[in-house]
Amino acid sequence: MNTEVCTRFGIEFPLFAFSHCRDVVAAVTNAGGFGVLGAVAYTPDRLEEELRWIDDHVGGRPYGVDVLVPGKIDKSAESGGGLDAMLAAIPDEHWTFLTGLFAKYDVPLPDFENAKRSNARSGTQVTAKGATELIDVSLAHPIGLIASALGTPPPLMVEKARAAGVPVAALVGTSEHARRQVAAGADLIIAQGGEAGGHTGEISTMVLVPEVVDTVAPVPVLAAGGIATGRQMAAALALGASGVWCGSVWLTTEEAETSPVVKEKMLAATSRDTIRSRSRTGKPARQLRSAWTEEWEGPASPGPLGMPLQMIVAEGAMRQITKVAESGNPGARALANYFVGQCVGLMNTVKPARQVVYDMVEDFANAVERLNAITGED
Repeated sequence: MNTEVCTRFGIEFPLFAFSHCRDVVAAVTNAGGFGVLGAVAYTPDRLEEELRWIDDHVGGRPYGVDVLVPGKIDKSAESGGGLDAMLAAIPDEHWTFLTGLFAKYDVPLPDFENAKRSNARSGTQVTAKGATELIDVSLAHPIGLIASALGTPPPLMVEKARAAGVPVAALVGTSEHARRQVAAGADLIIAQGGEAGGHTGEISTMVLVPEVVDTVAPVPVLAAGGIATGRQMAAALALGASGVWCGSVWLTTEEAETSPVVKEKMLAATSRDTIRSRSRTGKPARQLRSAWTEEWEGPASPGPLGMPLQMIVAEGAMRQITKVAESGNPGARALANYFVGQCVGLMNTVKPARQVVYDMVEDFANAVERLNAITGED
């Protein structure tokens, strides 16, 4: 394929794969696409290990890193008080609700007191200081792209990336966001529709992509949100995108980090089995509908906190839920979920990530052939 992003990034296929799993990133890059590692789950030291591993397994082929840089987070996270300030900002009623939730579903309680500080450390990764540390680690490696999720790339990020000769990408959910991202220095815009997994807005991909393309031209745009097939890739290019950014489709691959219980749920799910919920991170994020999302929306819930406080409450609990679910505990299995887009209804088999790339490319070629037959082109 020959699109602007193929030429610019030196890739065979205009397929960017966002994943928290280094194996997926390497597999997609080695298959001719462009793997992008989601860094928010990692400490700087752990990210260094992951990127060193990718470097050793891609043979100099291009890959990128995605850093979560939210435009707005709870003030306790930016107060300078560190872990103690964030923990103190979480009301007791949220811990009480969580304890009651475990009891209701007969899931053994984790050691919350020892886990709280560990969970709070994960919340620091979305602060300006925490994100900067991850950016510094990333730019010390031969990455081909650094992406800013959830907010306008901060000036320091753009400055550091420019100095390293690394293009900056930014995810957007509206044309207004796209305009601000370009003004801030983004070199590539990812127009992510509401069908996407994880943090997303409400405008659908089919509507959002051409609007963003027209808004930021000549800056190249990747289409994202519910894209899992080559037919959708062909549609994205027809809408004016230069390529696609996919995340959910890798979650049922052989290499994925997805737990077996959640992967089983995904394979059986339809496109109606997802929901935008604040129950995992504090910001609207599409995920599998489960007892977890229902309880946080229910009348007994104190309501999700803002980011990163809800992350501190939820992620440690979800680790315990997932662990217990693997033992067959029915309550834990009912609660277990993960971020995924509406394309989950198309994700019905487990394949190697490399095969997903090849299948998408073949499906793309077939779609183009059908269009050519309609127009009478050879």
